[in-house]
Order: sequence, then C-alpha cells, then structure tokens
Amino acid sequence: MNEEVDVLLSNPFLETLAFFSVAVLALVVFLAIFEFVTKYNDWEEIKNGNVSVAMAIGGKIFGICNIFRFAIMNNDSILHSLIWASIGFVLLLIAYFIFEFLTPVFKIDAEIQKDNRAVGLLAMIISISMSYVIGASVV
Repeated sequence: MNEEVDVLLSNPFLETLAFFSVAVLALVVFLAIFEFVTKYNDWEEIKNGNVSVAMAIGGKIFGICNIFRFAIMNNDSILHSLIWASIGFVLLLIAYFIFEFLTPVFKIDAEIQKDNRAVGLLAMIISISMSYVIGASVV
C-alpha cells in the first residue's frame, strides 16, 4: 500500500494536490481552535463588518499557511509536514496567549470585538511576524 501511495505522490501534480488538501483541512481545524479560544464569534463579527476581527483572522490565516509553507519546504512527506505544521500552530497559539498576557492595560479580545482597528492590526502583524520566526525553526 505504501509503495502505491509513493508512486502516486511521485507525480508532482498529485503531490501538490495532496499537500494542498491536507493544508486546507488543517487550516480549517486550526481556525476552529482559534475561534474556540477567542471570546467572540469570529465569523459573526466579520459578517457584521468588524474589520478588526477580519484583520486578526487574516493574520492567523496567513500565519498558519506560512508555517505550512516552511513545513512543506523542509519535509519530504505529508505526515512530517503536518506534524511540524501542527507544532508550529501550537507555538502560534502560545504567541497569541503571550500577546494577551503582555497587555494587562486592556483585553485584546474585548478590544478586537469592539472593532479597535489598532489592536486588530497589531494582532495581525504579530501573527504574521511570529509565523516567520516559527517557520524558520520548523525542521
């Protein structure tokens, strides 16, 4: 069975489709986890025009995909790429909690829910920036 899968994945088009499919599925799962830890409903806020939430989610999407980019570039198999991307996601999640902890003057989630665009932009930049640091350390 493994030999048949290896033969299929030796085709660059099928390999690309496989990596893409796994990355999209993992992105959906990781975004659901992010939504679980925020105190507001991401998609409801976006539907209502909350730009801050859209920026924060956009940064998370970019961050997760950027970590996947590094994981795919540095690994030969889909499984290893998924493992390293998952580790990277956990680190990105930790960075989110550190950001919340290091701003004791106000609550990040509450400000983003109130459409404080300065906080939304900062959250986006932190997610993107940290994804480069995390991605560079992915083996």
